Amino acid sequence: MKRSVMREHIAQMLFIVEFHERDDIQEQANAYIEQLEDCPKNAAKAMLERFSQIVDKFEELDAIISEVSVGWKIDRMSKIDLTILRLAVFEIKMDEEIPNKVAINEAVEIAKKYGGDSSPSFINGILAKIVNE
Repeated sequence: MKRSVMREHIAQMLFIVEFHERDDIQEQANAYIEQLEDCPKNAAKAMLERFSQIVDKFEELDAIISEVSVGWKIDRMSKIDLTILRLAVFEIKMDEEIPNKVAINEAVEIAKKYGGDSSPSFINGILAKIVNE
């Protein structure tokens, strides 16, 4: 499974977090993975691991996002934009294997697919500020 496809699935799993209690999120992530057709076991394992790593860092990720999102508080952002930002900020700040440009480009592509009309430019702007700090 391509990394971009895995990243999109992880974003969808992270989006689910916004609608469930913390105690239920691992069960929800597992259910999401189980419904995927033709998902290799190693890809499923990798996605669940990445999902857990990001969820564990929500507080830290939100602090980074809040620092640069002048005029936009976390609770005012759309849930999908926040989800995409968390994933991308994790990749930028905590995953040395993924180049910043790739993380930003992938986030913008996910925003084009799932976000609102202004989501791609909003996400690109926030991530550019984070990278250029």
